[in-house]
Amino acid sequence: MLIELKNVSLFFGTTVALDNLSLEVQGGAVGLLGPNGAGKSTLLKTLLGFIQPNQGSAAVFGLNVQRDPLEIRRQVGYMPEDECLIPGMNAVQLVAYAGELCGMPSRDAMQRAHEVLYYVGLDEERYRAIDGYSAGMKQRVKLAQALIHDPKLLLLDEPTNGMDTGGREEMLELVKDIAVDKSINVILSSHLLPDVEYACHEIIALSHGSVVIQGRIETLKENKGRAFDLRIVGDSDAYITALERQNYRVEVRPDEHLRVTSESQGETGTKFFFQLAYDTGVQLRQLREVKHSLEDIFAEVMSVDAQ
Repeated sequence: MLIELKNVSLFFGTTVALDNLSLEVQGGAVGLLGPNGAGKSTLLKTLLGFIQPNQGSAAVFGLNVQRDPLEIRRQVGYMPEDECLIPGMNAVQLVAYAGELCGMPSRDAMQRAHEVLYYVGLDEERYRAIDGYSAGMKQRVKLAQALIHDPKLLLLDEPTNGMDTGGREEMLELVKDIAVDKSINVILSSHLLPDVEYACHEIIALSHGSVVIQGRIETLKENKGRAFDLRIVGDSDAYITALERQNYRVEVRPDEHLRVTSESQGETGTKFFFQLAYDTGVQLRQLREVKHSLEDIFAEVMSVDAQ
């Protein structure tokens, strides 16, 4: 078992950060989702032993986070969301220093620093002062320092923050390569659902410090039934009402298209939608089946949780 939490609660004064949280993570690339204040960063810091839960127990690699935090940190790479770079240093100096803090001899740390900076795409900029780096370059340095000691588990907190489209795509490719080709377990915490969907195979979604959904992304998509994109002309209210009476979930999109989702995996033919259009006196101008996205799953779960 990579990570195991049992009935973990953590409070900041009267604020509940983690609420009787229980979960298990076997390994691989796992996305940690949730709105601001859901408890994502708090969970990562709890796994590292930076903050202690008020109740419950947590373990990483079978090690208790309260009794063995230093042994856990020796095997974990952490890329925090907040600025953590030391002014006045260049990238090689900082990454090598991170290696020494992990117990590496200075010569080994320096050699490894060059290797990981090349890996994250900063080999040509490694002697420049970090103070002059762009936001995207600073994110790459943060990733490099998390990788310096060959961790078994990588905790990434909003790794694409501040990056442009190209840089974001390259960062996600690195994350995928780390998880798949380097066989390092990854927990990717992000509010950007497409990032998680691209780089991870499993998700854990938090809300108010509790798990609201966990599972493999493809399995969650399959369990949502079939989805269709429709555009109609006429009395849309009547058509929507008729669909809902047949146990279909209907969402009106900003472009006024309808996203219609069946509640089961059963066959739903196009003939049904045309017949319903005829019965309700509307014109069906467009009909196509679409694949569910992680955003669909997350939006539905969060709307239920808010009720």
